[in-house]
Amino acid sequence: MVVPSTTSARQETATMLLPPPCPGGGAIPTVDMSAPRGRGALSRQVARACTEQGFFRAVNHGVPPAGPAARLDAATSAFFALAAHDKQRAGPPSPLGYGCRSIGFNGDVGELEYLLLHANPAAVAHRASSIDTNDPSRFSSVVNEYVEAVKQLACDILDLLGEGLGLEDPRLFSKLITETDSDSLLRINHYPPSCTVHKLDHDDQCKLKGVARTKAGSGGNPAAGGRIGFGEHSDPQLLSLLRANDIDGLQVLLPDINGKDTWIQVPADSSAYFVNVGDLLQALTNGRLVSVRHRVIASACRPRLSTIYFAAPPLHARISALPEMVTADSPPRYRSFTWAEYKTAMYSLRLSHSRLELFHVDDDESGNGSKGK
Repeated sequence: MVVPSTTSARQETATMLLPPPCPGGGAIPTVDMSAPRGRGALSRQVARACTEQGFFRAVNHGVPPAGPAARLDAATSAFFALAAHDKQRAGPPSPLGYGCRSIGFNGDVGELEYLLLHANPAAVAHRASSIDTNDPSRFSSVVNEYVEAVKQLACDILDLLGEGLGLEDPRLFSKLITETDSDSLLRINHYPPSCTVHKLDHDDQCKLKGVARTKAGSGGNPAAGGRIGFGEHSDPQLLSLLRANDIDGLQVLLPDINGKDTWIQVPADSSAYFVNVGDLLQALTNGRLVSVRHRVIASACRPRLSTIYFAAPPLHARISALPEMVTADSPPRYRSFTWAEYKTAMYSLRLSHSRLELFHVDDDESGNGSKGK
């Protein structure tokens, strides 16, 4: 049975603008990745942020903005500046490649165009010939250099998380994304200025003249005048690392001091990475971590460029609650599944659906100690 997102029925307050870090409910934690690691203080801070909010801002992270990140921004900006028919050579997305407005296969749309690439070097090389026809190897080199840098940061965060959660093997999470057949992805989103958004209406793929606005069941009410750049969703993988330019737009759904779910606007910070807990971490920790729901509102008159690294395991990896996360008082919440099975379910659903609900263990199964195998 397909279980829709329940967030449309939540009581939501007006969108809030909070500078990080913020006191009180709905705060966006900031983690200084250069802080001393003795006595476990940093690992506990990472674990607390992932447990309480499922989201944090990482600063002093070791990925220099003038290095791989700047080179990737230049390469992808050059691609998005191409004529429409030139960009179409890299699409349509299947799901990898170039896409415009259409998100997935089930009718979701947003005010953006994007590149979705597999993080594997061989896959990048294969796709590069349709993205940079003048020098495909140059584009491949830029992407691979960036992926290696951000993957190392993801491993660092996952290792700190494993330590902070007290796992017997703190590197268990990072081992999943360092496998040679890891299914990690890189997504580059380009949100054109909202005042010129209909420049995307350039071909059959992008002929969606109506503005994509929030509807019941798709994520609440955006700020006045805002368009849905990318609709409400959680990320299905283990962890997502997002970096963007200095244009606002990202919003996360967090409880305020009264416990009400509230859309928090995340102030732009081009020097930071914003880290999202994904669905697989929620399943592995038996719900101790929660995959944060987020969206992008396109309301600026300047283009927004964001790059997201989705850290994922191999397709055959089996996901089930870790022994440290299962107790008599906290029996398994989700049945065991492979990442391939989860991806199949994901592609069959609309963007806003709560996918993990499809894998939830029934009360009678949980009471019998079943792990859904």
